[in-house]
Amino acid sequence: MVSSLCLNSCAVPRAAKQPLSSLIQPHKSPSLLPHKFCISRASASASVSISDKKELRSTDLVALEYADLNLTDKISQELGHVRIRQHVNPLSSSFSVPAPVPDWSEVFKDPTLPLMVDIGSGSGRFLLWLAKQNPDSQNYLGLEIREKLVKRAEFWVKELALSNIHFIFANAGVSFRQLVSAYPGPLMLVSILCPDPHFKKRHKKRRVVQKPLVDSILTSLMPEGKIFIQSDVVEVAEDMRKQLDAESGALQHIDMVDPSVLCDDEGWLPNNPMGIRTEREIHAEFEGAKIYRRLYQKKRN
Repeated sequence: MVSSLCLNSCAVPRAAKQPLSSLIQPHKSPSLLPHKFCISRASASASVSISDKKELRSTDLVALEYADLNLTDKISQELGHVRIRQHVNPLSSSFSVPAPVPDWSEVFKDPTLPLMVDIGSGSGRFLLWLAKQNPDSQNYLGLEIREKLVKRAEFWVKELALSNIHFIFANAGVSFRQLVSAYPGPLMLVSILCPDPHFKKRHKKRRVVQKPLVDSILTSLMPEGKIFIQSDVVEVAEDMRKQLDAESGALQHIDMVDPSVLCDDEGWLPNNPMGIRTEREIHAEFEGAKIYRRLYQKKRN
């Protein structure tokens, strides 16, 4: 295991042994192309064709960010058009049954490797990119409540021939504990990135970060394991932060572990330390929105 002041390779695919502070880049204006879109990350021809033929859109930035995956369009022939319902009610009876625990030795080539769990994995591209960077050192599990997205993500797993990533159709609030407690290896990182906001006051109980889930994560997370949260909705970010800050007996924010880590005046991380941005993150920053991020580490004792 690397130093406690470092993110493990499950969190930082291209610089696993670097301290977190060295991974935080100077803030760039959302109106500018971020460093991901230099010619070394995407082909010059792709960049030129986009800029020459049409006005740049956030979907173009997503395509460039994830160009390394080289996913094909034949998914549409296998599953049909995948429409995304933006807000799903996790309290519905249809999502109340825990997801069955898979045979981890069938899911992963090596089920003893450190595990990252992404709660609300969406399309899965974010987790697929990480898994592709670390095929032999980390395992990745995506939990998603929209079944069609899970089926498409699993199709892409097979297409990329990856043996260190799996997606499960699951309500994390119901299934997280039993799924992760059955995993043979250590839980190193949990990410909850731009979850459904459920804006209405009467719907706040539908938000994914609730006390029972936080308790399950803390029980399963290994010492010095990490929890990474972010949202482009400040109310949602503050709600998640409040619940994790309340666990000060078990968690520390990363700048308390490593004082060289940069936070803004309100205690938010200015940049994503994962090495890749989520699709929602790209869309939000393209529109000029701020992303609110926090990274916690579990104490040893």
